[in-house]
Amino acid sequence: MANDVRAGFQLKAVTLPLGNIVPTKQVTPGIRLSVKYKQIAASVAEVGVIEPLVVYPMNGAAGKYVLLDGHLRLDVLKQNGATEARCIVSFEEEGFTYNKKVNHLATIQEHYMILRAIENGVSEQRIAKALNVNVSQIRKKVNLLDGICPEAVELLKNKQIAPGAFKVLKKMKSLRQVEVAELLVAAGNFSLPYVRALYAATNRELLVGSGESKKAFGLTPEQLAKMEREVEGLQRELKLIEESYGTETLNLVLARAYLLRLLSNSRVMRYLNQHHADLVVALKTVVEEAGPELQPAQG
Repeated sequence: MANDVRAGFQLKAVTLPLGNIVPTKQVTPGIRLSVKYKQIAASVAEVGVIEPLVVYPMNGAAGKYVLLDGHLRLDVLKQNGATEARCIVSFEEEGFTYNKKVNHLATIQEHYMILRAIENGVSEQRIAKALNVNVSQIRKKVNLLDGICPEAVELLKNKQIAPGAFKVLKKMKSLRQVEVAELLVAAGNFSLPYVRALYAATNRELLVGSGESKKAFGLTPEQLAKMEREVEGLQRELKLIEESYGTETLNLVLARAYLLRLLSNSRVMRYLNQHHADLVVALKTVVEEAGPELQPAQG
């Protein structure tokens, strides 16, 4: 029976004096000039700290906490003259789990968030100030999905996509937009160069404006035609993989469950360790890589 899962952090945030929080990284003058730092500073100045700091009680120092996550936010608060901050207290002295589980805002979600803010009376200027960008960039985010079909939006709504990728998608017809969105999701690649490559490999019949000429990194018409054929082949292969993925995953889960029971049997483990030690290592590797959250019994 699986062990109960306990929370890694206190369920309620607490407010701590900044003097009681000890950072583990130094924020240099060079970091303060970075785009990320300036964005955080602008956001804190406009709307305050949204994401609490993550801290861990310092051993042997009552009331003191080690900062696990939020060094830039802490530095911005100190630069602004703040004296305290909302914090989440961790039960473990590591910041990996917290960063691993944070849900970062997807590109389309950001678009909807900005639209909602504008509908609620927030000016484009204030949004731009909070995000430390130009008003023109906010307007581009507002118009992000103009010309994108609903089916493609649904496929990409929870993905972090390069904003420029939507400009390329708009050059394609709805059917091709959906195909490209499916390819992006299947490949797990949402970069602008990949979207441009898929655009370059798109048949002219699937582009908006039949007379539009494709400019793809100086490729010749023959090279473009070859790229189109190769991409069509990749699409067919991905479809075949998608069709068999569910069945193969189920088979893997069942096989792993069987191996887990096998390796949990002390008599079986004793026999395998005596006669097939190399096989034990291979079986344990399969079990661990297929599901690292469950471990087989030691022999």
